[in-house]
Amino acid sequence: MGNLGNGLKKFLQNKNTVTVIGIIVVVFILFFAYNYRVNRSTNPISVPYALEEIASGTQITENMVGTTQITGAMADQLGIIRNQSEVIDKYSNADTIIPKGGLFFERNVVDKEELPASIILDIKKGYTLYQLHVDNYKTYGNNIFPNTYIDIWVKINLPSGVCKTTDGKASSGIWVTKFIENVKVISVEDSEGQDVFADPENIKTPSRLIFGVPDEYFILLKKLEYLTQYNTEMDPIPLGGDHENEEGTVTVSSEDLQKCINELTK
Repeated sequence: MGNLGNGLKKFLQNKNTVTVIGIIVVVFILFFAYNYRVNRSTNPISVPYALEEIASGTQITENMVGTTQITGAMADQLGIIRNQSEVIDKYSNADTIIPKGGLFFERNVVDKEELPASIILDIKKGYTLYQLHVDNYKTYGNNIFPNTYIDIWVKINLPSGVCKTTDGKASSGIWVTKFIENVKVISVEDSEGQDVFADPENIKTPSRLIFGVPDEYFILLKKLEYLTQYNTEMDPIPLGGDHENEEGTVTVSSEDLQKCINELTK
């Protein structure tokens, strides 16, 4: 056994022998790597494809996606997505229409946040986007965030006899009241339309809150904007607690103010 060990040691100490062994190992590695690449390129693989035409900005659901087979080389060269999990629940890009039977390319499938107008996708049917102009003061030092809830309060200075309350009494003077309740903030943007909170290390100055309200409430808010002669102001008031389950319960809380706005803008 000792002689065998000594012989092996001498064999390995021979530089030529070590070089030959190294070359053989490298050749084997190259051979298997080449075979792997050839098989990956020529063997058919399953990839997702569109079962129906998918318009731009559309969320891709499971029932829109089937699978077909192509070569790995084709997938690599054209940037075709290989896995269904990389497609389902994503969105077709804003400049893309994926035809029925079409494959999904990496450049044509994006996350919702990558769409140029992704906030529009958060609006329910019958709702309209409204932009409320704000600043640091009105957002409590940038403490109103997307997906939180606010009430809209209104201050208006009414001359005598201009409006009446629902019980027929005249209303005048400075009127401060909660107007629209339980509004979900979709986005907070700066003056250039950029997400204020996109970079946590460099939070920007807020310029507008974007949220959706029922169409008839949108009209009321737009009418308020034009009542500048009455020194109208709108302020967002953040709600405490968990309002996650109350989405869809946006309401007008002041019938008197609603009636007054409609009277003043006939």
